[in-house]
Formats: sequence, structure tokens, C-alpha cells
Amino acid sequence: QVQLVESGGGLVQAGGSLRLSCAASGRTFSSYTMAWFRQAPGKEREFVARISRNGGNTYYTDSVKGRFTISRDNTKDTTYLQMNTLKPEDTAVYYCAAGYNGGDYYSPSGYNYWGQGTQVTVSS
Repeated sequence: QVQLVESGGGLVQAGGSLRLSCAASGRTFSSYTMAWFRQAPGKEREFVARISRNGGNTYYTDSVKGRFTISRDNTKDTTYLQMNTLKPEDTAVYYCAAGYNGGDYYSPSGYNYWGQGTQVTVSS
């Protein structure tokens, strides 16, 4: 099992930047594919980005390509989401996820472990 704790959320103006962090503890961090999801009020939780165990492969939802960057530091058991050129539609609670269970990489059901989430609010 792994425990996940997100940080770095906040209020930012449109066009600004934030960097989210997700610190993991428990089992070997480097054995996990890591992902970020987000959930806006009244909407379903949606995939944002994921990164392979060694960091060599990254994947993004179309709406954040070119603006967000997922990365990881396996020496610090931490994954990051650098978010640039933020838009009001990026406003959501952002969650990191781990423990891919063989399901859909792009669905919340594909992951067993979740953090508590961190709020990102982008004002226009």
C-alpha cells in the first residue's frame, strides 16, 4: 500500500503558474505508475496526466498538452505537476493517483490509491 499527500494548490490569476507535488510513502515509489486527475464542481473526475515508473513516458489529456508537465523524482518519492498558462477552466480539485490495477489508465477506476486532493482556483 502507498499513502499520497498532495500540496501546492492555491488561487492564481489566468495566465499564471502553479506546481503541484504529490509525496508518497509506503511501498517502493518507483514501482508505481503515477497519475494526476482533477474534479471540477458538478463534474466527474477526469484524467490529466500520467508518468511511467522510470519517468521515461508521459501522457496528457488534450486540454493541457503544451501547458502542463508531469514529472517525478524517485529519489524523493514525489511526483509533480507543473501547470503553466492556467485558465479558469483548469479550476478543480487535483488528485494524484497510484497503484495502477490493470484497468483503464485514463479512468479513476484504474488506480487503487489516492491522495486527499488539493484545490486549484484560476481567476479570470
